[in-house]
Amino acid sequence: MKTPVIVDAIRSPMARAKPDGALAELHPVDLLSQVLEQLVARNQLDPATVDDVICGCVSQAGEQAGTPGRLAWLAAGLPAHVPSTTIDRKCGSSQQAVHFAAQAIMSGTQDIVIACGVESMSRVPMGSSRMGKNTTGARFDERYAPGLVGQGVSADLVAAKWGLSRSDLDAYAARSHQRAHAAQSSGAFAREIVPIRSSLGLVSADETIRASTTPEKLAGLKAVFENEELSARFPQIQWSTTAGNASQMTDGASAMLIMSEERALQLGLRPRARFVAFDVVGDDPLYMLTAPIPATQRVLAKARMQLADIAHYEINEAFASVPLAWQKELGADGERLNPRGGAIALGHPLGASGIRLMTTMLHALEDSGQRYGLQSMCEAGGMANATIIEVLR
Repeated sequence: MKTPVIVDAIRSPMARAKPDGALAELHPVDLLSQVLEQLVARNQLDPATVDDVICGCVSQAGEQAGTPGRLAWLAAGLPAHVPSTTIDRKCGSSQQAVHFAAQAIMSGTQDIVIACGVESMSRVPMGSSRMGKNTTGARFDERYAPGLVGQGVSADLVAAKWGLSRSDLDAYAARSHQRAHAAQSSGAFAREIVPIRSSLGLVSADETIRASTTPEKLAGLKAVFENEELSARFPQIQWSTTAGNASQMTDGASAMLIMSEERALQLGLRPRARFVAFDVVGDDPLYMLTAPIPATQRVLAKARMQLADIAHYEINEAFASVPLAWQKELGADGERLNPRGGAIALGHPLGASGIRLMTTMLHALEDSGQRYGLQSMCEAGGMANATIIEVLR
């Protein structure tokens, strides 16, 4: 069996998904094409040798409906014979793209694969692919009567189940901004971000980080999912989720160059990390956001490791209650949890987030001289991917 390795991992800056956001004027294909172009160029890779481009994208509608990885590859002027496909495992889409790329190399069917992800949430709003339609069907609705709830309500259910207060959530959210600001100020993000050209100029830094955020300021925000009918159904909910302790809607793209270790060495490229184990699991779709817990337990068992063996945890900050519940359930060290901030500060461009997290984790491990990192992301429908990587020296 061939050993897949990470040769490079990069991302665009994270930009607010608003009309005046730094990347809002860019078509998602044009955004991703610049990331792919730079990934190929900086590794002096012959693009004709790439076997596949696997792209995570959640809202596959409108400007993102046309196999964005394929179109971005061609828009970058790269060889037409290289194919692409699009993955939708909700928020973990590009993490799943990484898994599929690594599995293809392990099987021996491919040698060089680019996993990538893109989401322009300013141009293709979340939920665009549903077009107001019922996506569940009568049999699903019957099984889960009286009905599932939106992710924000699930976040409040998770907070209630794990005894997380509003002040816990706000303190965590403020810490995410503080950690991301510290990383940005120290230049820790410099190696992982590639600049993006637009008619407004060169975008080279995240614009989502709010250095002045404090728990006291966040405490003044209104809970956004409070609902009288749901309060009657779920009296345990305290309605603590706000726009301030949830992930930001963001535009962004990311990409990772994965190849067999043998091919990397043949090409004179340095393998930066290997995959120790990966997994994907489903959990209760009502709570929806809890699957990172069993996913972590399963991937650690596969790797024959303990959580204490891991130096860096990336648990996606879809909502503050998600990493906090994960930490509480597993007894994790908070200092190792999202040490450079997460989606609350950096944003969550759905299809791009899986590789964004892994890119940040890889660079942080290299900078600190540490060895193992674990990543997991909650996904709509009650799923989660989990990955353990080992940095190679």
